[in-house]
Amino acid sequence: MKKIGIISDTHGYWDEKYVTYLGGCDEIWHAGDIGSMEVAMRFEAMKPVFRAVWGNCDGYDLRARYDELLRFSCEGIDVMMKHIGGYPGHYDPSVRPKIMSAPPKLFISGHSHILKIMPDKRLALLHINPGAAGIMGWQQERTCVRLTIDKGTFTDCEVITLGKNNSRL
Repeated sequence: MKKIGIISDTHGYWDEKYVTYLGGCDEIWHAGDIGSMEVAMRFEAMKPVFRAVWGNCDGYDLRARYDELLRFSCEGIDVMMKHIGGYPGHYDPSVRPKIMSAPPKLFISGHSHILKIMPDKRLALLHINPGAAGIMGWQQERTCVRLTIDKGTFTDCEVITLGKNNSRL
């Protein structure tokens, strides 16, 4: 059994709430637009397992450190993660062929700043976009997600509201 923290679109912003809410997780997965090497290193220091993909706003240093697309297994679940990935029925053309030919059980994306946890019944997968945790962008609430994966099943999925995006004021 592993508790997973899923976060995206920090855009170089660090909030100690990340430690509060994700520090107890076994793994932290960042779905891109990390924003700075400093933020990436702080996440890496929190846990021995930190997985991330780079996003469209990430610089060359982050693109050299992380992949654009990750596919891995966690507790019997096939996971695919890409920053710009779309969502069920509207997958991005850059990832659509991979999803359609061999669907993962869990597909994680970021980019839109829109929190989504939704099944793709046709492909029998769960899609998660944790929303945006940083202060860049139009979102009103900053969010991330925690999820437990146990022997091939998902349990205890929860949305964590980190606070208002006060940069919009």
